[in-house]
Amino acid sequence: MSSRDLILSRVRTAVAGAPDAPRTRPRAVPAATGGQTAERTVELFAERVADYRAVVHVAAPGEAAGVITAALARRAAERVVVPEGLPKEWAHAVRAHLGGGAVGDDPPLSAADLDAVCGVVTGCAVGIAETGTIVLDTGPGQGRRALTLVPDYHLCLVRAGQIVPGVPEAVAALDPVRPLTWISGPSATSDIELNRVEGVHGPRTLEVVVVR
Repeated sequence: MSSRDLILSRVRTAVAGAPDAPRTRPRAVPAATGGQTAERTVELFAERVADYRAVVHVAAPGEAAGVITAALARRAAERVVVPEGLPKEWAHAVRAHLGGGAVGDDPPLSAADLDAVCGVVTGCAVGIAETGTIVLDTGPGQGRRALTLVPDYHLCLVRAGQIVPGVPEAVAALDPVRPLTWISGPSATSDIELNRVEGVHGPRTLEVVVVR
């Protein structure tokens, strides 16, 4: 008898006669289909993102440019990466505020260049209300993964229509062959003494603008 067979035999012996596990139905998550349900989905997303110590703003479409400008001003940002494909009104707000300090990624910036900038402004692919997670897939307005992992500050803009209730809806909406980055708050970890350290594996500060 192999080690595998021996282990499986012991498992079968241990569970022999045990009652069957109760069958549970997965908890239904209401779809975001207009009215109060859609409004609550946006509110829940903002609440959950804030729970992760991110800075969150909820703005009307016409207010987004002002919120972007104010966020960069508070940050005292001087050089910020603007990936190709960022919606024109958002990109214009960054460039109008920073002028030459709004830099592109063509040709690709080196790791040292990215480490030297103040931050990056991107869109996203999907937002998940239940978990407060933002998913990037390197699509238009997001850029390659390094743009959102190396700079210390990430200002991410999420349209209300991109927010889904839960993870199953997000998985269904995403292309599994694309490089996906799932973000739940600023980068953080804890050492063996449970001291929280931020900015180790990504941005130390995440600021999110939800555009209704």
